Amino acid sequence: MQDDGRPWPQAGRKRVIALPSVARLGTGMPEPVPPGPDGVMMMGDNPALPRMPEKPQLLDFYRLRLLEGTVQHLFNSAKLALEAGQAEPIILACLLHDISLGALVRTDHGYWSAQLIAPYVSEEVAFAVRYHQALRYFPDESVGYAYPETYTRFFGEDYVPPDYIRREAEIARAHKWYMSARFITLHDVYAFDNKEPIDPALFADIIGRHFRTPPEGLGFDNSPTAHMWRTLIWPNNFL
Repeated sequence: MQDDGRPWPQAGRKRVIALPSVARLGTGMPEPVPPGPDGVMMMGDNPALPRMPEKPQLLDFYRLRLLEGTVQHLFNSAKLALEAGQAEPIILACLLHDISLGALVRTDHGYWSAQLIAPYVSEEVAFAVRYHQALRYFPDESVGYAYPETYTRFFGEDYVPPDYIRREAEIARAHKWYMSARFITLHDVYAFDNKEPIDPALFADIIGRHFRTPPEGLGFDNSPTAHMWRTLIWPNNFL
């Protein structure tokens, strides 16, 4: 029983967690073994995770679901944008740009992150988050953005972005919101190593003005991406 009085589901039974299929492909990991007579497949709140509020808001996910390193990186990126005097939508975009990486999907994280937030932010913010993924690979001397040295270490000196990334970068460059996406890359690359504690309250007013939190809470408003937020709330559900 949690402090808020809500009972834990499947109490008294061994709960089996099956990794998402996409996380097992290419690893050689076996299929999950069905539980014995005293076991069940995990559904609902996992006692190993902090329980989410009944009507979760954006920062609840940063506090209770996103990986610590991702949260630090996002806060650092947003703080750099704030200190650079960027407009509030750009600061919000920096705060959100890698949200998928934190607890959902790494592959094509710009697209996943943009889709996750699209019902709750402006089209400009969603555009910037989506297209930062492609623009990261291509320098822009006009704003002092160079190809990150970390990418050479991560992917190798001979890595060449795939054709769809090149096409997306060209689309972004020709768009009226190009600089909105480009500014994410500018404040993204220098934010990995800074471990300075940052108070989330620094961004609370910006979130309040530019992120449309549903009264039902994220995941329960029947938006086109509510299921994605529910996946973050219950990441270990079998189905």
